[in-house]
Amino acid sequence: MKKLYRLLLPASATADAARLVSARALRGLADGFVSVYLAEYLRRLGMTPLQVGAVVTTTLVGSSALTLIVGLVAHRLSPRRILLWATLLMFITGIGFASVSDFWPLLVIGFAGTLNPSAGDVSVFLPTEQSILSTEIAASERTAVFARYSLGGTLFGAFGALASGLPESVATRFGWDPLSAFRVGFLLYGAVAVALATQYLGLQHGRAAQDGATAKAPLSRSRSVVLRLTALFALDSFGGGFAIDSMLALWMLLRFDLPLHAAASVFFGMRVLSAFSQLLSPRLAARFGLIETMVFTHIPANLFLVAAAFMPNATWAVTFLLLRMAFSQMDVPARQSYVMAVVAPEERAAAASVTNVPRSLATALSPLIAGALLQRTSFGWPLIAGGLCKLAYDFLLLAQFRHLRPPEEGV
Repeated sequence: MKKLYRLLLPASATADAARLVSARALRGLADGFVSVYLAEYLRRLGMTPLQVGAVVTTTLVGSSALTLIVGLVAHRLSPRRILLWATLLMFITGIGFASVSDFWPLLVIGFAGTLNPSAGDVSVFLPTEQSILSTEIAASERTAVFARYSLGGTLFGAFGALASGLPESVATRFGWDPLSAFRVGFLLYGAVAVALATQYLGLQHGRAAQDGATAKAPLSRSRSVVLRLTALFALDSFGGGFAIDSMLALWMLLRFDLPLHAAASVFFGMRVLSAFSQLLSPRLAARFGLIETMVFTHIPANLFLVAAAFMPNATWAVTFLLLRMAFSQMDVPARQSYVMAVVAPEERAAAASVTNVPRSLATALSPLIAGALLQRTSFGWPLIAGGLCKLAYDFLLLAQFRHLRPPEEGV
């Protein structure tokens, strides 16, 4: 493993950094697998588009609440213990979705569990992983290691999305009950939690409480910056929630009658493009700055998202969605690196949590609205609404933060 991570990660990365990047890849595989066929599974259970949107919203709200709690107490607890408890919850979530069919119980399980119906990372694992990762690398290579971290999650998420068509294909081939095949997929999701636990058990940094454990409050010196970033990130995520994987899959099904196996291939291509595009983020950031990288790669992505809504057939719609994904995730490593750079080291876990929780909450609101829109019409109004919100975020971020530079960029 040591030789492998020396090849794949920056020179200053530690063994803990390698474990966290591997864990992110495993979580991406599981999230990609269930996120694409979640909507189809719920539809086969007899749920309406509005109910599908409600379940997706509830999973995001529950993840947000738990992520906030973890981030605010993480400076007092062992990071490794937090991550191990999260894997147990992930295992229980998989078992719950595999064994329950009714709307209200699934709503409860979705709220309390770890299921991630989006292409991004909105989970309880996030603040703890990011706070550890930022201490396991030199400042000059921080954006590069976050690029690998995001790449692992996105690329393996692509393979997970591609594999999401397998339950339906296997059921059709062998004459099995499709719902039973879908349930097996959720059992596999729970099995990934066991593999994650083995990664976290080997962490060295995470055995004790973090360096800021004696702080009286999780956020003090960095509060103003964190709150301003949080408000803008929430706007971005509210827009993104209109076009998360589960709702895009539902839109393509309703608008173009695109079957699940075809949608799985589309999402595989989208995630592969977004995965490798993130490797450009450190180079762009080194030349232009983190904020400029976040904004000027995001704007074309959002224009492509809006354009996809007007396409007359599935081929053109997919083309514009693929173009969108070639740009839309370049900002992720830059954003994660920027937040870790402009806050005090002992406040990084809280900052990661506080900036990501409103993102999750904001993302949770829009699928319900998107579901209601799609119940009335199959036109791409959710894509238009999402793209316009995200464009507003881009211009506001540039206006407010382009003069606040991380230490490695100077004044």
